[in-house]
Amino acid sequence: MAKVTSKYQVTIPKALAERLGLEPGHEIDWSAAGDSIRLTPARTQQPRLSVDLRLELFDQATSRLRKRRRNVVRHSTGGRGWRREDLYGRGRTR
Repeated sequence: MAKVTSKYQVTIPKALAERLGLEPGHEIDWSAAGDSIRLTPARTQQPRLSVDLRLELFDQATSRLRKRRRNVVRHSTGGRGWRREDLYGRGRTR
């Protein structure tokens, strides 16, 4: 049996959490069902990805980023187009 804390928090019993497939970080929905409360896992949960799949997705993202960086045209202007002294002279009459 679980108790409601002063912050209205409830601990889900481990056996029930395992039965529902809940893990730390998962979201749950609470709803009133007459004089009872219904607890259901949120439908927006993504399945956990294996380490191999996560590494493969990371490698794909890294290769896309490298391709993008190769296609960027870099212009060498030889400077910023302004001098430090120009910043201090703004708004003043010369």
